[in-house]
Amino acid sequence: MLKGKTVLLAVTGSIAAYKMANVARMLIKLGADVHVLMTKNATQFINPITFETLTSHKCLIDTFDRNFQYSVEHVALAKAADIVLIAPASANVIGKIANGIADDMLTTTVMACPCKKLVSPAMNHNMLHNPIVEDNIKKLAGYGYGIIASDRGMLANGDIGDGRMPDEGVLVEHIIYEIAYEKDLAGKRVLVTAGATREAIDPVRFITNHSSGKMGVAIANAAARRGAQVTLVHGAMEVGEPMFLENVAVVSAQDMYEAVISRAPQQDIIIKAAAVADYTPETTADSKIKKTDNDMSIPLKRTKDILKALGESKRPGQIVCGFSMETDNVLENSAKKLKSKNCDMICANSLRTEGAGFGTDTNVITMITVDGREELPKMSKDEAAHRILDKLGEML
Repeated sequence: MLKGKTVLLAVTGSIAAYKMANVARMLIKLGADVHVLMTKNATQFINPITFETLTSHKCLIDTFDRNFQYSVEHVALAKAADIVLIAPASANVIGKIANGIADDMLTTTVMACPCKKLVSPAMNHNMLHNPIVEDNIKKLAGYGYGIIASDRGMLANGDIGDGRMPDEGVLVEHIIYEIAYEKDLAGKRVLVTAGATREAIDPVRFITNHSSGKMGVAIANAAARRGAQVTLVHGAMEVGEPMFLENVAVVSAQDMYEAVISRAPQQDIIIKAAAVADYTPETTADSKIKKTDNDMSIPLKRTKDILKALGESKRPGQIVCGFSMETDNVLENSAKKLKSKNCDMICANSLRTEGAGFGTDTNVITMITVDGREELPKMSKDEAAHRILDKLGEML
């Protein structure tokens, strides 16, 4: 995902510095070339050898260190970097950079970097909310630095408050969002549905399905990383809500219908990947549900067909894509759905195919349009998401 990308980690003197070893490891696993700069204070919290072992690069601390291959080191790194992450960012270093002070290797290199720079403040709650520190953070934001908000929780001194550096995965997600993909969907609005709806039978039980939400989330993530303005309308999911987009949580099929249809006119691409329950109990407070020891008879009615409603109300230039989960006659049934729902594309897959279906991290999809079919081999849902967006992007 980050192959060919150079990431510069700038680590300052904060107790949270120990987390950055895992950030470096995660980035390297994604294929990034990682370099680390440290302030002298940071070396009191984590040994530079840790970073050197992980990255296979010398960890730079001293501006006047003579033990490196001949080059103006801070300029060479600044030119090579695709992104800089200053984390944890202490009040001292934030203040220096905000006011143009470059008096060590870290601040000198950051000043020389023309690429995107992210700052993750980490410090005591009262220090974070000192008006001087707040002004310096606002100043950095005004200069185009990305500010990663601190978490709230127990701090190093036992106090509860703001100032915790976010988890390593959050920092890595910010880097992925910034540099992993070209922003070829910038300016486009994309709505994706994901997860399973739930239809209440009574206060305890409900009708649902096995949808995990993984495919829909993968598509929403991919679209956001490619620059789109994304809305994810989702039911119950086995994965967490993704970052960098609008999350709209719903429960029932009616809830999803209303959330999608109300937002549909503003969208350029709509992708219905959610597995909506086909039926909902047709019960009221006075309805009688027949029960025996071995059976429970519940009167049912069909839920509204979201995909059909989207196809019928589709405006010129808008792209609508649906998913078709079948057990038999997959391609034939999916082709019929393409026409009957007035969709631009149907992504068909089978519950009988190994590596496809609910709950897996892979999928096997055939993309069906009026122009033909394109079969994709088994691949991760993240990879499939990008292939789907590539195809839909060609239709815009």
